[in-house]
Amino acid sequence: MRVAPARTISCISNAEPQMIRFLFRLLSTVALAIGVVMAVLDATRTVAASAIVMTPLATSWAAFSPGTLDEAEAFVTRTFGTAFWDPALTSVLALPGWFVFAALSLLFYAIGRKPVARLAGFALKT
Repeated sequence: MRVAPARTISCISNAEPQMIRFLFRLLSTVALAIGVVMAVLDATRTVAASAIVMTPLATSWAAFSPGTLDEAEAFVTRTFGTAFWDPALTSVLALPGWFVFAALSLLFYAIGRKPVARLAGFALKT
């Protein structure tokens, strides 16, 4: 007589990875929306000035909320030291804002995408 193997109950439900993927896809959509708005602002300024205008992220951030930029600098220098703020984050803040948010959107989308179901290698060959 055969005995069926005991089934274990997992404490991690199937809904948790889906919720985390949803969160990253939502962050991706928000970052993409911000990037598109910043790109439209730069395009409008480019047409008005008859020259290419790309606003750095630091300039846009300082115009939108100058206090938070100073607070972010103080937090990063206090937590990680001045060496992390000056070469690393100032170079990112010097990039155009639309580019930074488009890259963040791509990163969040890549993290939040569904894993690809893989078949055995011999089953794919015909």
